[in-house]
Amino acid sequence: MNIAEIYELAVKMGIESDTRDEEKIDELLNDSKEEYEKLEGKEREVFDKQKLDSPFDDSRLLHGDKTREVKRVLVGIDITTGEVLLSDRLNDKGRQIDLIIAHHPRGLGLNGLDDVMHLQKDLLTKWGVSVNVAESLMDERIKEVERKVKGANFNQSVDAAKLLDIPMMCIHTPADNLVNEFLTNKIESTEFHKVKDVIDMLNDIPEYHETRKYGDGPCVLVGNNERSAGKVVVEMTGGTQGSKKSYEKLSQAGVGTLIGMHLADGHRKEVEKHHMNYVIAGHMASDSIGLNLFLDELEKEGIDIIPCSGFVRHSRNS
Repeated sequence: MNIAEIYELAVKMGIESDTRDEEKIDELLNDSKEEYEKLEGKEREVFDKQKLDSPFDDSRLLHGDKTREVKRVLVGIDITTGEVLLSDRLNDKGRQIDLIIAHHPRGLGLNGLDDVMHLQKDLLTKWGVSVNVAESLMDERIKEVERKVKGANFNQSVDAAKLLDIPMMCIHTPADNLVNEFLTNKIESTEFHKVKDVIDMLNDIPEYHETRKYGDGPCVLVGNNERSAGKVVVEMTGGTQGSKKSYEKLSQAGVGTLIGMHLADGHRKEVEKHHMNYVIAGHMASDSIGLNLFLDELEKEGIDIIPCSGFVRHSRNS
């Protein structure tokens, strides 16, 4: 596979596992195409053309010849300048790295993080929150994230990759969609009575079991093991954490337990206030599941995968 084919596969798998239907995805892509066609001169020159083929603004080809064939990839949850230098050292030692894959957004992908948060509106409505309420809650939170991202040094590690001429991409929401779908399917096929049943389900998944070895396994952050689980949902996609005001509406919609990767303190207080349980599945392990489901397809094509930076590699091909 070449670099372009790898990126296209990530987008394809992300769309197939997205909570939004095909019509909604097509609408987003058509909107981008219409926007581009109206532009002229310098505005057309700076337009991000990757928007024409991908609805995931937080996932991007960041550097490298798209036609380059890939035999080995270095994959990490966070790719900083340190991991780029690590890749260069591995090259010196004879372990040729043809492509770096970051999970968390870098470069242009980080600058587009707020745009992918709109899919959380669809998640909220899927869980029983009215669409007008979901839109109101998320619009406010999206603006907040946009303001935060705009001040970031988002191109730092990409600049390092360019200087060393090491191809690099980031795959964020497509991987998050994959883990969100994976866990949702497990929930729908499992009967839960108490919160501890949710923990037991998670502990049976290899990536979570592995991170338990260094104290980062699933835990109950709000509630306790003996509380009733009620309706269980997963919030692991949509860029970053949504509105803390959404927990009141989710409680009213009958949600009893949420499974997430992390929970800010202000959000935690709202979960407590509205008498729900919150299970932290584990950030690195959850991100690793989404990446692994994608990387298994690369492995089938004979590509060697080198994990780093918090990524827990587990193949489901055997």
